[in-house]
Amino acid sequence: MTLLIGALTIGLILSLLALGVFISFRVFEFPDITADGSITLGAAVAAVLLVHHVHPVVATLAAACAGGIAGTLTGVIHTRFGINKLLSGILVMTALYSTNLHVMGKSNVPLLDVRSLATLAEGALTSVTGAETTLYIVDWSVAVRDAATLVASFVAAVLVGIALYLFFRTNLGTAMQASGDNPQMIRALGVNVENMIVLGLAVSNALIALSGALLAQYQGFADVQMGIGMVVWGLASIIIGEALVGVRQLGFIIAGAVMGSVLFRLLVAIALRAGLDPNDLKLVTAVFVFCALILPGFLKRLTGPRPASR
Repeated sequence: MTLLIGALTIGLILSLLALGVFISFRVFEFPDITADGSITLGAAVAAVLLVHHVHPVVATLAAACAGGIAGTLTGVIHTRFGINKLLSGILVMTALYSTNLHVMGKSNVPLLDVRSLATLAEGALTSVTGAETTLYIVDWSVAVRDAATLVASFVAAVLVGIALYLFFRTNLGTAMQASGDNPQMIRALGVNVENMIVLGLAVSNALIALSGALLAQYQGFADVQMGIGMVVWGLASIIIGEALVGVRQLGFIIAGAVMGSVLFRLLVAIALRAGLDPNDLKLVTAVFVFCALILPGFLKRLTGPRPASR
């Protein structure tokens, strides 16, 4: 039961990463590698502020703002200086590694004895249920902290998903989507496409940094290496989500990204429980994403019309 709850919680937290990657990859077709650095930046900023006794909500929001600044920098490098999309993200990601070390002052910051969103959620659930350390659900015993963080992660994922959906229904959000779909047309209507790209990357990396801040508070530490390969994780979640919902409507795509993140984390947990070497996890993730990317085209060739025989 603990393994299931942990997998669901991490999947929900990383769904914010998936939503951020969705904005950069799907809306703008921007291969933003900044995500690997901004998720760690969010964790680092939140961890340092929490250690200095800043309120967890303020620390988490500050982490999201830091991620937004990183995304803005990537967008400015690309739009204002004409640097290639991929290279812009790589430059900022590389710079963020040293930045994160300076922010934390060391490679790892423990959060086991500080007040965080996880402890606030635990206190709130304890006051409601009256349980001190353990809840009993049917025949299973669940730690109050695990149950509280699961509920809080679910609420956070739902609220962010709804906010993102409502944002894309506004004039600004619609202009942002149009800038990614047809930049020539939207530029002819007087919209500054470059500004839309910068704004989109800022929102994307703010969500990713928010995910990093929540992940650090759940795991109880922030580590400079925790962002390696996370952009692939987000892409895998999007691919799974698109396969689950099967439609291209905005609301379903956002819900699919959340479900894809949770399902992917469950698959990882099952694989680890079955004996997968943790050292192979990133390799297996990369292979899975590769297969998911080439499978649709492969199936299309198999099921496509065959030339008539003479």
